[in-house]
Amino acid sequence: METKDNYNGALQTPVNSGFNASSTTHDVIKGVNLTGKTIIVTGGYAGIGLETVKAFIAVGAKVIVPARDINKAANNLKGIPNVTVEAMDLMDPASINAFAAKFLAEHGTLHILVNNAGIMWVPLQRDQRGYESQLATNHLGHFQLTAKLWPALKKAKGARVINVSSFGHQMAPFNFDDPNFLNREYETLQGYGQSKTANNLFAVELDHRGKTFGVRAFSLHPGSVNGTDLGRVAPMSLFQQMGTHDANGNIYPEVAATLKTVEQGAATSVWCATSSQLNGIGGVYCENADVAELDEGNIEHNYSDPSSLRGVKPYAVDATLAQKLWTLSEEMTGIQFKL
Repeated sequence: METKDNYNGALQTPVNSGFNASSTTHDVIKGVNLTGKTIIVTGGYAGIGLETVKAFIAVGAKVIVPARDINKAANNLKGIPNVTVEAMDLMDPASINAFAAKFLAEHGTLHILVNNAGIMWVPLQRDQRGYESQLATNHLGHFQLTAKLWPALKKAKGARVINVSSFGHQMAPFNFDDPNFLNREYETLQGYGQSKTANNLFAVELDHRGKTFGVRAFSLHPGSVNGTDLGRVAPMSLFQQMGTHDANGNIYPEVAATLKTVEQGAATSVWCATSSQLNGIGGVYCENADVAELDEGNIEHNYSDPSSLRGVKPYAVDATLAQKLWTLSEEMTGIQFKL
């Protein structure tokens, strides 16, 4: 059987998984056994990342959580067995290299990598290289981490890499002319959208290149989730602009009622990482624990109804753009991602 990839959205057709927006991590992990498997979850100590870790641990996995804030991570993961916290900051290339080197020395094999950590809607900040922070954290840091962990992923002979993206990719394609906002006005939603488009394109190209070695990649939208700290620094005007909050800064009750719980929000990450329904395919963008539809303008979106925020834009699964982003990411990180 020929293993297909998702160049240009070739595989963006729901597989009728039997799950939906209200499915939880408990639903999608039923019958899965991860005994003897080693997993890394970035940002696995808060929000859906923490929930993802709990789901993996419940079915026998060992999980390593790289964290910028070691104390917060240790505190949030207290009492959960088989979890190790290690220091790593996605905006600091040296710390990514150090984390990966330690992992390779101690473990050797990596079965699942969940690139879950992310920042959102932040004011303009740059890392030491001058790169915009949402791009640096959400995409470039994870690109570098995946490249450095590649020997361990290859060794697993059937590894999966999961990029937690977002419907937010629909806010902006990747701007190859000015990814770091050096010559255009900074707009935080454009920065966020671009970084999430990058997550999708990275999954498409990683899967295309990695499938020969048994490594498949996926990207996903967790849904609109209540109880994560993602939008913690966003000004209220942004939420009002999107129609989710009233003039006093209160979330509309009808909007709150449509939000996912953390268990529902983490379900798609866990499904992508473990489901046999995805065997033989990869590079797809998923949502609600199923493969998403290609959005070619045929889906009507309304921010006050999160269930309408679905589908993947063709520019986020475009083969030419995926290859172009790979090359640019190698240049920006100074890393040759050798397979």
